Amino acid sequence: MSGLWGPLMFGGALLLIFTGYPVAFALAGTALLFAVLGTLTGDFDLILMTAMSGRTFGTMSNYTLLAVPFFIFMGTILEKSRLAEALLETIGILFGHFRGGLAIGVIFVGALLAAATGVVGASVTAMGLISVPVMRRNGYEDELTLGVVAASGTLGQIIPPSLVLIILGDQMGVSVGALFRAALVPGLILTGAYAAYVLIVAFLRPEAAPAMPAEARAIKGVALARRVVLSLLPPLALILVVLGSIFAGVATPTEAGALGAIGAMGLAAMNGKLTMGALKAAMSTTADLTIMVIFLLIGSTAFALVFRGLEGDLWISNTLSTLPGGTIGFLLVVNAFVFFLGFFLDFFEIAFIIVPLITAPAVILGIDLTWLGIVLAVNLQTSFLTPPFGFSLFYLRGVTPEEIPTTTIYRGVVPFIAIQLVVLAGVIFWTAR
Repeated sequence: MSGLWGPLMFGGALLLIFTGYPVAFALAGTALLFAVLGTLTGDFDLILMTAMSGRTFGTMSNYTLLAVPFFIFMGTILEKSRLAEALLETIGILFGHFRGGLAIGVIFVGALLAAATGVVGASVTAMGLISVPVMRRNGYEDELTLGVVAASGTLGQIIPPSLVLIILGDQMGVSVGALFRAALVPGLILTGAYAAYVLIVAFLRPEAAPAMPAEARAIKGVALARRVVLSLLPPLALILVVLGSIFAGVATPTEAGALGAIGAMGLAAMNGKLTMGALKAAMSTTADLTIMVIFLLIGSTAFALVFRGLEGDLWISNTLSTLPGGTIGFLLVVNAFVFFLGFFLDFFEIAFIIVPLITAPAVILGIDLTWLGIVLAVNLQTSFLTPPFGFSLFYLRGVTPEEIPTTTIYRGVVPFIAIQLVVLAGVIFWTAR
């Protein structure tokens, strides 16, 4: 019976999660149920549960995870104070004189917003509210508009300082700074590939991505320079300072996140946008997401404790480390499974359930955990963009005009999914080298 506990517990947790029950409580409930069953059969020592108090305290005092609320607050302040909207308008004026320029501006802003928020839901929602009306008003094809917005919004998965990478670093026991440095190149490649696709579409089908009308980009000279200085340079400088301090080793991600939060409030105040309403909304969003992450982590800690007590970790390790094909076989199976789970579970849920279980076999196979983290981040970015269940598509659907059918969103993201898959294949190849 002892060899069956692992598969039964893992399957039971997934079954409970797929019923729609809150994931944190599904994990904790599964842990308690199997702890009792294992104790009754003599396969689990209930004394192990006394470790939960220490592990919960360790979660609450985790210095790395303290970066999560700081970066959420930083991005939310930029969004709620409408600084991100001003940024898009400025870039639209700068690039709007040529075909596809507005879409490229949206991609650029998406990358900056991703670097500022690190949360896909926030990025896609903000980009949808800001960009979709502007692009449609300027004659852009709906499919291209929605594809660009959905894809650029998911860049928050991979472009530092991504919350995805912070959680991965904590769960895999690798340096968050190392993950940030490794993620920068794939993130920039994706951004550049998106822009290249838009240029190709604008060249082949000019009517799909027209230049902005002259009256929409009438600001020139000193007025344009002033707008660039006030709207574009400050957020860009803030992001560069935050990331630069991490890359240079001057600050930890947590310290850089605190700096970013203060800097975002400073920028909002300088522009007269730091209202009490914006501040309350930012604090509420930050509290909601942080509490969700902490409860998920506590639930997954209980699950992992009982799972290991029932030797489920040995079952996972033996299964994954002995797959045909060695490293490639492991990467393909893990990526396929994570891609599938990405249709139904949020990243945080996958990180706390799956990532700790695949780390040990990855070490056995000699896989660089830093690059395994990048593979998982790009994988989930692709999964969240893929119809019919991609999370980003649901976020975008919620802020898209009702007259646009959901199938238009699906068709719009297909070329960007193809780009994602090419980059994912390249990162897998690099990791398996």
